[in-house]
Amino acid sequence: MNLPSFLWLWKIAAWSMGLSLLAYLMLAMTGVWMFRARTSQQFPFITPFMGGNKGMRSLHYTMGISMVSLVLLLLAIGIVGTLGHFGSLGHSSHLVAGLIVVALVLLSAFSATQISVRRPWARPLHIGVNIILFIGFAWVSLTGWIVVQKYLP
Repeated sequence: MNLPSFLWLWKIAAWSMGLSLLAYLMLAMTGVWMFRARTSQQFPFITPFMGGNKGMRSLHYTMGISMVSLVLLLLAIGIVGTLGHFGSLGHSSHLVAGLIVVALVLLSAFSATQISVRRPWARPLHIGVNIILFIGFAWVSLTGWIVVQKYLP
């Protein structure tokens, strides 16, 4: 298959990656907000407008589900696009970076579902994975940019 037939796929991938990074940023902000609300007596000024801590938690979950969906979409696009263009996978370190990011996102999502008073290990795991995910997103973005350069004339 030739590249022009895959141009729409790369546009979806570009938007998905941008929205994934935006979701990650919003998750970081809402996560910090929930941490501050949980550990201090003073709530940030947003409390009345966001429905309190429950509203912020709902926004955090919604953004998390969105990020997981976008990352899985990126995985599918990467596999289909690479197989369609090259006929095989593994032409760069972008595959490894992408698979690691997918694994980290899924581990983060799993650990988020486990957070409770009875599972004290879940919250530190969730936070730690998300800090490592920052490095993963940086790596997959850099390797992705290198891959994009191969497709540009």
